Amino acid sequence: MPANLSPEYKAAEAAFRKARDPRERLDWLREMLRTIPKHKGTDHLQADIKRRIKELSEELEGPRKGGARGGPALVVRPEGAAQVALVGPPNSGKSALHARLTGSGAHVAEYPFTTQVPEPGMMVHEDIAFQLVDLPAVSPEHAVPWLAGALQTADACLLVVDLGDPNCVERVQAVHALLREKRVTLTDRWPYADAAPARGAADVDDDPFALRLPTLLVANKADLSDDEGAELDAFRDLTGSRYPAAPTSATTGQGLGELGPWLVRNLGIVRVYTKAPGKPPAKDHPFTLRRGQTVEDVARLVHKDIAQSLKYARVWGRSGFDGQHVGREHRLEDGDVVELHA
Repeated sequence: MPANLSPEYKAAEAAFRKARDPRERLDWLREMLRTIPKHKGTDHLQADIKRRIKELSEELEGPRKGGARGGPALVVRPEGAAQVALVGPPNSGKSALHARLTGSGAHVAEYPFTTQVPEPGMMVHEDIAFQLVDLPAVSPEHAVPWLAGALQTADACLLVVDLGDPNCVERVQAVHALLREKRVTLTDRWPYADAAPARGAADVDDDPFALRLPTLLVANKADLSDDEGAELDAFRDLTGSRYPAAPTSATTGQGLGELGPWLVRNLGIVRVYTKAPGKPPAKDHPFTLRRGQTVEDVARLVHKDIAQSLKYARVWGRSGFDGQHVGREHRLEDGDVVELHA
């Protein structure tokens, strides 16, 4: 990172790292370009920012058809408690898992490279919805130039592998190598697994565009294995990976019910319910935060104007006694009910 970056640029970069919505990220990229000091020391970074502005603009508009823009967008606007990307080599069963978990009706076939564009769907656990995005297979034989851009909005990754494939080790190593070329690293460190809050998608040294995604290894087709534990141990020994793992089967449903609770714990999901004065709480649609977030964060999710004019709140639940008056910095816990006063 070049020296002598202005406070305005650093603020824009920090906002870019935190942003999840693709259009918001594009706005902050443009602000980074506007505020970056223009000298030789920043030439490389300026070029990188300009390239990413161009790529993200094109991805938001969708692929070309007959010289005009049309078709699906190549980045997916995050929805739900978290966006989780499904990544893996060809024929690992990503699309079958996606269809089973979300009911999306995604096209599933025995031949490789069935998925051509991002396919979003919602996986529901209790009253929490996770957005699962099925992405094209990662392989040297099928380059996906926009893949890194599509991953930028993800909170985590499910690395789907078929341990019964005799070439699975080489194929997964190829996945890692191709992602590294795009400055994407899959990591076994989850932000709340050790009670150390951090957003994995923006935590790599001084490189604002490097991406670290906390990853769960999903060993698909476990129903076809005679000894899935031994196969998993062998895979880890050969690859050196230490991802947490979940044996699953898209065919039988084995292990799929455990994915939701696992993501809730390791992404630090906290449900908060709101209520109006004198009325019962809205229990059918919680706001979802991360562990350690506050009343102000809830107010911002309700409406930015409420967050700005917030005077105090009342809370019911584990973070305080029933009806307690609290300020905007009060940290909330799962199941809390909040009454905002602006």
